[in-house]
Amino acid sequence: MAGYSRPTDLAAALSLLAERRPVILAGGTDHFPARVAAGPAEDILDITALGGLRAIERRGDHLWVPCLATWADLGAANLPAGLEALTQAAAQIGGVQIQNTATLCGNLCNASPAADGIPPLLALDAEVELASLAGRRRMSLDAFLLGPRQTARRPEEMLLGLHIPLPVAPSRSVFAKLGARRYLVISIVMLALVAEFGADGMISRARVAVGACGPRARRLPALEAALAGARPDPALLRRAHLAPLLPIDDMRGTAAYRLDAVATLLRRALAGMVPA
Repeated sequence: MAGYSRPTDLAAALSLLAERRPVILAGGTDHFPARVAAGPAEDILDITALGGLRAIERRGDHLWVPCLATWADLGAANLPAGLEALTQAAAQIGGVQIQNTATLCGNLCNASPAADGIPPLLALDAEVELASLAGRRRMSLDAFLLGPRQTARRPEEMLLGLHIPLPVAPSRSVFAKLGARRYLVISIVMLALVAEFGADGMISRARVAVGACGPRARRLPALEAALAGARPDPALLRRAHLAPLLPIDDMRGTAAYRLDAVATLLRRALAGMVPA
């Protein structure tokens, strides 16, 4: 029979991870739907009773988003200019019930190619912090995500939280998604665009990430380079800029449709981008 544990302190949780290698449960909004036909057959480590791991805080030069922070928590946070993409994503993930329960870190650990939280966090250069009995380590989100349902988290580690750099230069960001309907739907494609601006209104640095258009979300470095030194202009987009994407045909759309949808969303994002 599967075991269930709900420790109240981090040290106990990490000890259980080292000993049993259980499945970590926070919001459970991905875990339980995958097990509708049969009950959980694995040991469960419920981390919802751990203290001090829910409050979103500004810590020096970054925003700290701990592992129990929900999408509703993020949506209610007073985020600075430049992090709008996170607030926009928080409002479009699932419905209100999901937003009140699902966590950002759980969204990353699930590592679905269609996870809406990944593109804005990739575009914002987020880092993950992992904890085990051996200590803690940090890595970029890009390095953490290995492929569909695959991450660099070791079995004895827990994703403790996210470090999101706070904007230094005047910045703007946007999140956009396309689905069969606006809410309560798996995205066909989604993207995030982050732009830092100089005093002349030109983009000094751009970051673009696209999800649901391949095995994992991808940055678009060629487009980022093309935007640097220019004003936000949809005409700057070229088909070659989408080369890192590896879309597939599935029940939600063809590969060709996905590429067209990404291009359309990017042009709209650039057209609506107002210099900070």
